[in-house]
Amino acid sequence: MKLHQLAQAGRQPDLPLSLSLAGAELQLVRWLRVLPGQRYVGLAQWQGRPVLAKLLVGPKAARQFQRETAGAALLVNQAIDTPRLLVQGFDEVEGGWLLFDYLSEAESLNDAWQAVAQQPALSAAQQAILTEALSLIARLHGVGLWQDDLHLDNLLRHQQRLYLIDGGGVRAEHPGQPLSQAQALDNLGVLFAQLPARIDPFLEPLLSAYQQVNPAHALPRAALQGVIDRVRRWRLGDYLKKAGRDCSLFSVRRGPMGLRAVWRAALPRLAPLLDNPDAFIDQGHVYKTGGAATVARVLFDDQPLVIKRYNIKNVRHWLKRFWRPSRAWHSWREAQRLKLLDIATPQPLAVLEQRYGGLRGPAWLVTEYLPGPDLLALFEPYQSTQPPEHLLVALDRLFAALIRERISHGDLKGHNLLWDEALGQWSLIDLDAMRQHACPWRFARAYRQDRARFLRNWPADSPLYQLLDQRLPH
Repeated sequence: MKLHQLAQAGRQPDLPLSLSLAGAELQLVRWLRVLPGQRYVGLAQWQGRPVLAKLLVGPKAARQFQRETAGAALLVNQAIDTPRLLVQGFDEVEGGWLLFDYLSEAESLNDAWQAVAQQPALSAAQQAILTEALSLIARLHGVGLWQDDLHLDNLLRHQQRLYLIDGGGVRAEHPGQPLSQAQALDNLGVLFAQLPARIDPFLEPLLSAYQQVNPAHALPRAALQGVIDRVRRWRLGDYLKKAGRDCSLFSVRRGPMGLRAVWRAALPRLAPLLDNPDAFIDQGHVYKTGGAATVARVLFDDQPLVIKRYNIKNVRHWLKRFWRPSRAWHSWREAQRLKLLDIATPQPLAVLEQRYGGLRGPAWLVTEYLPGPDLLALFEPYQSTQPPEHLLVALDRLFAALIRERISHGDLKGHNLLWDEALGQWSLIDLDAMRQHACPWRFARAYRQDRARFLRNWPADSPLYQLLDQRLPH
């Protein structure tokens, strides 16, 4: 295949794939990241050695090639560890190519972080990972560089050294001189905004690790927090938009007869189920049927899943529902919101809406199945005694997160909180009425209703009710 033909090869060109570049053959064996029609990044073989290949095609190829080569040169010139650029080339017709040393068995700091992400905030393991990242970032800032797409996946640990990758995102202010305070704060805000908000109270010790390497500027905590909050708002809005359009994370199809949005990583496996979800509901274990919703646990490809079908009860009900987003779609978006905000909920996998000339009918939501007991079942033995402290602490964390993000659930009964034993946390389900509030007083009113509904799970004169009433924030 010729390089320029990748522009028409779609999201996942068939592998293995051979490309002719500069008179030699490049054998692609695994895709790592694909931006269809623009950028293809993969593991490849070049002249008998493994390489990481960045292939740039389409109308933006020249600009992207210039950024990649300039960024790689900046890192090398300022002695920042980065994979060696072995071969580069650009052709006006074909596009651009950059072949880097492939760091076999390297671990991204994001993978290391995910292994400890559920530990208590800023555990020793978490602090070690973030300190390692901040030390390299401080070195980068100390020589006047920053990466505008800064995240832990762009930091690779290989043979006790930390490498910065993705030179296309590297920018320079005054190479060789420390980055300005404002630019350093903006760049650090991008990194911290991608970490759970429960890390925020520990910014001071993390900034100390940064300033030990780059003491050029004071970094005011309040100013950094403002940047973090701003970036988090942008990231959330951007992510929710992605959940409704076709992109690298989600496969989305819209038309006059229906809508289908699927977490892209699950699409190949889920395709047969999405073709006929009702057939799987009929064969599954039905928790709830009739009325506005039917909920079933199904076994698909040896994995338990939950399908919730939102029914249309009658013509009157349809007249109330056809003109607005379905409750399945609302639940899909709110589940994506919770996942990005580090609030536990079963992984949302797909949403389907049946439409008639654009008018909405029944809809389906598919999520992972969480086998843990719900809160009512788990607290049942403790009506007159105190539940185990780890269950209460996890409940404290959940309520603190909901208050911090101004999220109301809308139906906070005990059946809608499931215990995840593996992660030691409560997981929210049934998100039909969930809201994130911009207005503080509207959230305060909604929170009071959520809190009251939660406590109504037990008699008001029971010891458990009184314990939780004292413990939960007012």
